[in-house]
Amino acid sequence: MEESHHRHQDCNTPNSAGAQSPPTTGTCCKCGGPTTFAPPPVSPAFSEISPPPTYRPIRAPAIPPDPHSQRAIILSPVPQAQHVPVASPPYQFQIPIKRIQSPDDIRRLQGSESGQNFVGFVVALSESIRGRKISDPCHQSETINTIVSILETLTQWIEEIPPAQQAARYGNIAYRTWHERLVNSGESLMFQFLPKDLQPATVELVPYFSDSFGNSSRIDYGTGHETNFAAWLYCLARLGVIREEDYPAIVSRVFVRYLDLMRKLQLVYCLEPAGSHGVWGLDDYHFLPFIFGSSQLVDHKYMKPKSIHNRDILDNFSNEYLYLAGISFIMKVKKGHFAEHSPMLDDISGVPNWKKVNSGLLKMYKAEVLEKVPIMQHFLFGSLIKWE
Repeated sequence: MEESHHRHQDCNTPNSAGAQSPPTTGTCCKCGGPTTFAPPPVSPAFSEISPPPTYRPIRAPAIPPDPHSQRAIILSPVPQAQHVPVASPPYQFQIPIKRIQSPDDIRRLQGSESGQNFVGFVVALSESIRGRKISDPCHQSETINTIVSILETLTQWIEEIPPAQQAARYGNIAYRTWHERLVNSGESLMFQFLPKDLQPATVELVPYFSDSFGNSSRIDYGTGHETNFAAWLYCLARLGVIREEDYPAIVSRVFVRYLDLMRKLQLVYCLEPAGSHGVWGLDDYHFLPFIFGSSQLVDHKYMKPKSIHNRDILDNFSNEYLYLAGISFIMKVKKGHFAEHSPMLDDISGVPNWKKVNSGLLKMYKAEVLEKVPIMQHFLFGSLIKWE
């Protein structure tokens, strides 16, 4: 987000003796000091007669969760794992397009076979890592190794494209250069692991992949982009390029590398959280690592949900458990009391066991991400994820 560019007096320096003070008509939004410019007119965007915009900047007021919505999530059934149906030739690959515009479209998606299969894929990934550490040995196909290598290449590009010198605190414009290279290289990256007969699928795969790392116009990233990465993996499963025996490696090798890349992008290029709920959201950027991470910790002998408040546990085990790594990253980038900047995660730490945490997060992901029009309006549909 662009910083304010109005003139204001130094907050700590009084006027020189005899200097004439300029007329003041407002106060600086950063420091509270007087400003020579009039305050901007009140936008009607949040008035009663106009609905809120689909994208709210990071500094918009945080909205507390709706108790009725929370109750609906609690009463909803826990999503179940499903086998991904592998597509068979003749293929009819197509450029995927947006379809969702209203709550009715969301209900249509959730009732469709594609919608249920996608949720079931996420649950299956969660179950595949249950009780396993990141470093535990697992089956690693050549495809998985190639995908990991691709993510390492994208990480290396960050070193080659340093952040630009600019006044704005958020949204470093060098990210657009990084993202442009990603888009231009998308097809060649897919060719690294796709068999020849499936290379025409790039027309469908590249848009999901390109949207997995944030938006270059707004220079932001959120759970919708993360969901695109899961959708890209789902499409690879639909093509039979990855199989169920690859699922543990998808989480512990591919997704872990993806998270490392995204956190570096967030820090280096100061990506804004897309559509952040402020303190009332689970996390500014991610959701899936908390689902996968809570599954890892199910039935752990020593670590309980309340263990996130133990610094020694975070320091020693964050490299093995995605949930703890997520908490550690939040504590690294946010200051102050954890209960104040992350009240939802603090509340979850009071849940008695990880199985309840995992099932609750799966229900919450479905309700707060996959069933939200502002997020899913950007989701794409083609032949692999069909609009039914």
